[in-house]
Amino acid sequence: MEARVRRESVVLCLAACCALAACNHAPTYRQPDLPVAEVFDAADPAGSRLATEIGWQSFFGDPQLRFLIASALANNRDLVASVARIEQARAQYRIQDAARLPQVNANADASRTQAPLSTIDPELANTSASVIFNQYNVQAAMASYELDFWGRVSNLSEAARRRYLATVEGERSFRLSLIGNVAASYYSIRAGEEGIDLAQHTVAARRYALEIAKLRLDAGVTSTVDYDQASILVTQAQTQLAELQRTTEQRRSQLLVLVGKPVEGPLPPTRAIEDPGQFGELDAGLPSALLVNRPDVLQAEQQLRAANADIGAARAAFFPRIALTGNLGFASAELGDLFKSSNQAWSVGGLVSLPIFDGGQRQAQLDVAQARRDELVALYQRTVQTAFSEVSEALIGRRRYQEQIAAQEAAVLAQRRLAEVAELRYENGISIYLEVVDARRNLFSAEQQLIQLRATALQNGVSLYVALGGGFAGP
Repeated sequence: MEARVRRESVVLCLAACCALAACNHAPTYRQPDLPVAEVFDAADPAGSRLATEIGWQSFFGDPQLRFLIASALANNRDLVASVARIEQARAQYRIQDAARLPQVNANADASRTQAPLSTIDPELANTSASVIFNQYNVQAAMASYELDFWGRVSNLSEAARRRYLATVEGERSFRLSLIGNVAASYYSIRAGEEGIDLAQHTVAARRYALEIAKLRLDAGVTSTVDYDQASILVTQAQTQLAELQRTTEQRRSQLLVLVGKPVEGPLPPTRAIEDPGQFGELDAGLPSALLVNRPDVLQAEQQLRAANADIGAARAAFFPRIALTGNLGFASAELGDLFKSSNQAWSVGGLVSLPIFDGGQRQAQLDVAQARRDELVALYQRTVQTAFSEVSEALIGRRRYQEQIAAQEAAVLAQRRLAEVAELRYENGISIYLEVVDARRNLFSAEQQLIQLRATALQNGVSLYVALGGGFAGP
């Protein structure tokens, strides 16, 4: 009967310990209010697939751009550093999580000591004899192990885990940003190359017109005014050509940094920027989808969850800490008898640390954790607002750039007709050469604007794809 009562007492004690160990003083996580609309105002049925359903390999239709993105994802130095930060955070989490388990160390030592017999028996003080002692010890010791009744250790581990997951999302966010930056730089370079090609053809055409003006001047058909105006047209085109060459070379240098190393060998073919196959249309979906698709939003959420766990650890610090120590080993003067049961030694100990007065340190630590949580709530909401704004702006751009390009194409056609008519009027003596100068200058400007508009529309399409969290699905 007494044995049964003793067993029941042990069971009740264990149950009480389990119940205490289940205590967790961290606040229950609740998603903060989202200060955004339920739908995107500028959304239109331009596509039937969500960005998260389309990997970047399938989204981008330009073979050379796909090659450059793949090179950047493999070689970009900042991305390598981002991956290393993930490994650091994962190691920190493993270090913190290891505190939830007892640490056991094994030790072994041996000693051999010689001492005079007089130190053992004073009656032998006049003898010169000595005695030799041997001592062998083996033990396994458990250092101070905290019983996590109030959830302090588990919350510290949870905070480290959430921060590790935040670094994972941070790496995904950087990877997506890298894809967008490479694509944006590439389209800027392609626009520069097409602008350079147009400027070179324009310089050649205007030089030919300048030669004709020189012949007409020498023949006395025209005045020096017409020749000087033709010369100005050449220098203007040359200036524009030099500017385009400078900016395009600078963008190539910037792209090289993003790619991570010089590109070797022949590059895959390119597509003209007006090619409709550059990439497909996208369905924007709902703003709520950004919460699970945008890595920067997920990163902010993980950091907020880590702050919640920090509050739990700070609250648990107000309760007693209970720790256990223990060791089990063997000690003997003879190595052969070391592991006999009669030579066994063990000890078990406990320590209770109860906070009484600390000058408000624990309360201040709790206040810091709560203020940090409040800060991260605001940062999370701000991140969601930014995501919503980026998608909305890209959707607006998708619609308006199409309208601008259509209008600019019509303007280029009108300017081309106007230039042709101006030249005919001048050749027939109806108008002065200044009319031709203005018409050619306006045509060249309109054609360059059309190239830039097409490139900007492509960059906006990339921004929309990135803003919607695309880039990680399979091809």
